[in-house]
Amino acid sequence: MDIYLSVNDYSIKKHNMKKLFSILVAMTALVFSLQAQPPGGGDPEAMKARMKERIKPMLVQQASVSDAEADKILDINFDFQMKSRPIRMDQALSEDDKKKKMKEAEDARDASMKAIPLTEEKMAKVKAFYEEMRKRQQEGRGGQGGQGGGQGGGQGRGQGQGRGGNK
Repeated sequence: MDIYLSVNDYSIKKHNMKKLFSILVAMTALVFSLQAQPPGGGDPEAMKARMKERIKPMLVQQASVSDAEADKILDINFDFQMKSRPIRMDQALSEDDKKKKMKEAEDARDASMKAIPLTEEKMAKVKAFYEEMRKRQQEGRGGQGGQGGGQGGGQGRGQGQGRGGNK
């Protein structure tokens, strides 16, 4: 049994294939564009609110700080994140330049933390809290990413927001 296609049938199938291919390309582009956006559509205030919601209760409990102190700590660390991320991502900067700019950002963060003011005991607990958060985050990623963990007053250069912690 032989099937013969007329020229008309071929052009209809070709048109449908082009349409299907266009739809697939559009859907793929949509998926990649959605994945490229940070959570919350990149709105810094929404990101800060989610960070406070997730981290504040643990910070208050583990570092023995008040709600007001925790808010200040989280604000300072969020501002540090927003300043340090572009530095780390800047491909035009040499490693030495990145280290220098990161050191300046860390020093500014540390000065802000001291201005809260926190006792030495509370400051040590805050540092330990962020160090533990950074370790948990690295373990959650299989130990990858040397700069990726949480940051705390005087701690590493990472950005973590406590993922993998209190779920």
